[in-house]
Amino acid sequence: MAVLHELIAAYRPADADEERDVARVRALLGGGGDVWSRATPLHVTASALIVDPASGRVLLRWHARQEAWLQVGGHGDPGETDPVAVALREGEEETGLADLVPYPDPARAEIVHVVVVPVNAKGDEPAHEHADVRFVLATGRPEAARPEKPDAPLRWVTVAEALGLATEPNLRETIARAGRLLTSAA
Repeated sequence: MAVLHELIAAYRPADADEERDVARVRALLGGGGDVWSRATPLHVTASALIVDPASGRVLLRWHARQEAWLQVGGHGDPGETDPVAVALREGEEETGLADLVPYPDPARAEIVHVVVVPVNAKGDEPAHEHADVRFVLATGRPEAARPEKPDAPLRWVTVAEALGLATEPNLRETIARAGRLLTSAA
């Protein structure tokens, strides 16, 4: 859990809403329990917006449960505590891209956004919240992207198109931040 603690300690929220979400994550980390456990009403998840720096495009994945185009990511597997590793694993699983690296610096992942997201109840799973720690990952082989299943198509789109496809304000903010990174690194 040291990586998550270090990343959250170094992270500076961009506005008051994000400050509240980061404060909740910091409180969760200070509670001493398993912050990744799905058994708690608020638990950490890790996600990433995948970018192709050469074209300036971003990759979105259709999430049938949310009925929305979103970034890749999800829950840590048992024993996983590094959010960067979770985002990389989920990214590869959901897209087939085996060359993913943190962006813009492949040697050092940085959080791009922290958002507490409500999740509706489904089946025997009660409503809960994800403390989603978001990163930007890059690929040099965008043509290699393959959906992990037929009902989870992938779309490479421009930042402007992604902003239009995103239905959640917090994802539009993540996309805008990734867009600024792409522009500044170009």
